[in-house]
Amino acid sequence: MQLPTETLEILYTTMRRIRAFEQRTSELFNDGVIKGTAHSYMGEEAIASAVCANLRDEDFIASYHRGHGHCIAKGAKVDRMMAELMGRDTGYCRGLGGSMHIADMELNILGANGIVGAGMPLATGAALAIQLRGEDQVAVTFFGDGANNQGVFHESMNLAAVWKLPLIFICENNQYALSTSYRATTAVPQVAMRGAAYGIPSVTIDGNDVAEVYLVVQEAVERARAGEGPTLIEAMTYRWGQHSMRANLRDPRPKKEFDEWKERDPIARMEDMLIADKVMTKKRIIEIGNNVDSELKTAVEFGINSPEPTVQTMEGAVYTPHTQHEEPGTDGVTRELHYTEALNEALHQEMARDDRVILMGEDIGETGGIFQVSKGLFESFGENRVRDTPISEATFVGCGVGAAVSGMRPIVEIQIFDFVALTMDMLVNQAAKFRYMLGGGPDVPLVVRGPQGGGIRLAAQHSQSLEAWFTHIPGLVVIAPSTPYDAKGLLTAAIRDNNPVIFLEQKLLYLGQPAPVPEAPYAIPIGKADVKRAGSDVTVVATSAMVPRALGAAQQLESEGVSVEVVDPRTLKPLDEDTILGSVRKTNRLLVVHEACRKGGFGAEVAAVVMEKAFDYLDAPIIRLGAPDVPMPYNDELERYVIPSQDRIVEELRELLK
Repeated sequence: MQLPTETLEILYTTMRRIRAFEQRTSELFNDGVIKGTAHSYMGEEAIASAVCANLRDEDFIASYHRGHGHCIAKGAKVDRMMAELMGRDTGYCRGLGGSMHIADMELNILGANGIVGAGMPLATGAALAIQLRGEDQVAVTFFGDGANNQGVFHESMNLAAVWKLPLIFICENNQYALSTSYRATTAVPQVAMRGAAYGIPSVTIDGNDVAEVYLVVQEAVERARAGEGPTLIEAMTYRWGQHSMRANLRDPRPKKEFDEWKERDPIARMEDMLIADKVMTKKRIIEIGNNVDSELKTAVEFGINSPEPTVQTMEGAVYTPHTQHEEPGTDGVTRELHYTEALNEALHQEMARDDRVILMGEDIGETGGIFQVSKGLFESFGENRVRDTPISEATFVGCGVGAAVSGMRPIVEIQIFDFVALTMDMLVNQAAKFRYMLGGGPDVPLVVRGPQGGGIRLAAQHSQSLEAWFTHIPGLVVIAPSTPYDAKGLLTAAIRDNNPVIFLEQKLLYLGQPAPVPEAPYAIPIGKADVKRAGSDVTVVATSAMVPRALGAAQQLESEGVSVEVVDPRTLKPLDEDTILGSVRKTNRLLVVHEACRKGGFGAEVAAVVMEKAFDYLDAPIIRLGAPDVPMPYNDELERYVIPSQDRIVEELRELLK
């Protein structure tokens, strides 16, 4: 077998441990002890065992649905794994992740993943973090044959090749997705052929031959550690069960094909070779099997006897507590900056303060981005920390998530925020849920920022205000500053925060007037609203670019004897309910105004909070002012009609005060 005896015994023991774990898992699922679903790795044990035998503890792996084998091979404890599958508090994810999300960050296991192909961008981010730190770790991403048709497969390979990242792509080609043969869905005969398009060394191997897998992966790991970039390895194999234990579908695989692959059982093949080559005796093989069985028996007992997680555990796993900051205010400040200049200064100061802060996005390098927010950063911090990306939003956002959980503090710029629609899996299913699915342990210090909204005639696909999407997602922080002062202080706070932050910059604010901004670094508390103008007759809660228009309306009505209080939430999630409720209890009337469409908009949340908690203080119905239920038009007169104006705010306030 060309491998040392010690290595062979480790490989064989790992394979037996994986097989026993999967057999016991299946039994427990059928008995109703393990609920939900699980995806068995039985039949594919040689791949995970051989790959992870080439890795160190500090190397990273990212997995997919079928992650039990990868975790075990990387060194995870089967008792904590079994407890997790049973939904117990002693599990790796405290019962919040389950089979499809099992992980252990102490072993740099980024987790199994319920989204096809999603582990690839995360592993790309881990590989980027390794490269930035100048270390010789590697990252491995496992994925099934079905994922090779996902866009993130191609985008991740391209990004890894362009940046020459220490990343190894392992395609476990078990030849079927849920029920469809890969030959019916993949345009090339072998997945490995696709690596050539990205200049990546690629090979197809026998995934049931543990020695072949070990030796091929060994070479790929050596290349990665030496800084020679990624490798794609397609390991042909066959799963013994259906896609999942809960599939309840007719198995479409031909019996003859199934039987032929079972005869190529990787464990049986290895046993025959070990005995034939006199590497191991039958007695030792039996001894290893008995040890594994005993280990699994203890693991099952541990899981069954473990407590279930509490509601408090669940609720505490969503967010890392925000750091408390003291904001300086602008009293005595005479220096003025435009909105974009304030953002730029925050980026410069935070990148100088913390070398873990990096910036990624399209055209942000020497050009400074189309709105010049990143101007001068490339010259100050270099191409490693200010990275122009390919036009592949899903993957470079996912790369940001992976880099964040691997020790960096990435800022990802979305060139036009409408393009965030291309990144929703990475934001909603990965960034927002990573800490939670792993039991509340890891931080995800990621900022995703960019220009949203209309006002500059970019029409329907470049002018949307999408904040309501993100305020609906547990795990995300959503910030929308309206002034240069707030822009600098809140971006600084976002970069320092340990949660994923959606940072929204309304385009109209880029065109606004300069205003006082302190020169020294400062951070504004996340979740703290600001009363931009005090008043006694009516409250206006305005967001982002609507704040200056609300202030203009308040000044206009002052001449009519009307006192308008303008409250800017600044942070949309978490929302400072106390400041809003205190204002409404004082004025007894409320107008909520935002640029986004009124229907389903953020204003509905504010209105609901006030109705539930301050209804008795209202002297009139709450009014919401937003865009009509149409996409943004190109015509300039229609665009001005769609976006709430100062005059419209005045009209609504007059109506509210009748």
